[in-house]
Amino acid sequence: MNELKEILQESVTRLFGDLVTREALTAAEDGTWPTDLWSAVEENGLANPLIPEDRGGVGARWEDVFVIVKAAGYFAAPVPLPETILASWLADAAGLEVPSGPLTVARGEAQDAPTTQRSGDGWRLTGHLAAVPWGGPAKHVVTLVEKDGQTCVALAATDNATVEADLNIAREPRDTLKFASAPVEVGTSVSGFAAGDVIRLYGAMMRAAQIAGAAERALAEGVQYAKDRIQFGRPIAKFQAIQHQLAQLAAQSAQATMAASSAFRAADRGDPFVEIASAKIIAGETAATATNVAHQVHGAIGFTYEHALHFTTRRLWSWRAEFGGEAEWAEELGRRVAARGADAFWSDLTQRQSG
Repeated sequence: MNELKEILQESVTRLFGDLVTREALTAAEDGTWPTDLWSAVEENGLANPLIPEDRGGVGARWEDVFVIVKAAGYFAAPVPLPETILASWLADAAGLEVPSGPLTVARGEAQDAPTTQRSGDGWRLTGHLAAVPWGGPAKHVVTLVEKDGQTCVALAATDNATVEADLNIAREPRDTLKFASAPVEVGTSVSGFAAGDVIRLYGAMMRAAQIAGAAERALAEGVQYAKDRIQFGRPIAKFQAIQHQLAQLAAQSAQATMAASSAFRAADRGDPFVEIASAKIIAGETAATATNVAHQVHGAIGFTYEHALHFTTRRLWSWRAEFGGEAEWAEELGRRVAARGADAFWSDLTQRQSG
């Protein structure tokens, strides 16, 4: 682990450990914005780590950012930190000035994709963005639009949108933003630094890292509860069936962490589709195991709102489906590999492993 990565991991672990309390999580689910937490995130340079230092960022690499996003998942941080990191990277890479405050990203649906129209020296945005993570609390949203026949990065203030509030099952905001000829900044084409639906691709990478962190938290809570819970005169951790379940979760948690970490390293090299698709597939499978095992070990108490476990498992259920579930990514990955042909499979695999 390099020095910057160690510094980031220490900072984010201490920050979330101190500020992401049960009270903060409950208040966030009731609609209270965690002002102190977000202020600390920005003060510690965690909101835009990928932006070069000469433009006000940290100058980190994706590999370094992995520890931030994983920690956000582990602690169930009730702020759009992964979304802000991705949005700020996209905006900066597209030549746009990155605004302060929480940011988010959104994909336009094909049937109602946002459109742009030139207005004087600027541009106007019209259309709907559905299920936007933290769409209401975020100050700006980054999305993709068509301009002069190219897919470009666009940055719009959410104050100029009509917000229809909604929540996922973790009670995180997943709002619809409706723009009607709203001012928007349009940057360069994404072709220079990414291919395809870059928001879906890198959004999946973020969720894979968050799931890896949350699965690790579910494992830690399960192990601790198994040690504390006494049944038939001894801790349930002594029972072989419990040990087997926790061992299964430990193995899959480690697998999810390694897959997500590999995806972030691949993002630094460019063309990370295979690694991100693989990470999201593994993350989805791990989310299923983590929620099943953690609740089985905890028994009925784990399902109650009074117990902290649900803050983790509800996020695992939600994040598993966002930016594409494992079935979607498995199909896309299979098609990509098949298109390359059988003769290219082994060389493609070994080159990526050594990269």
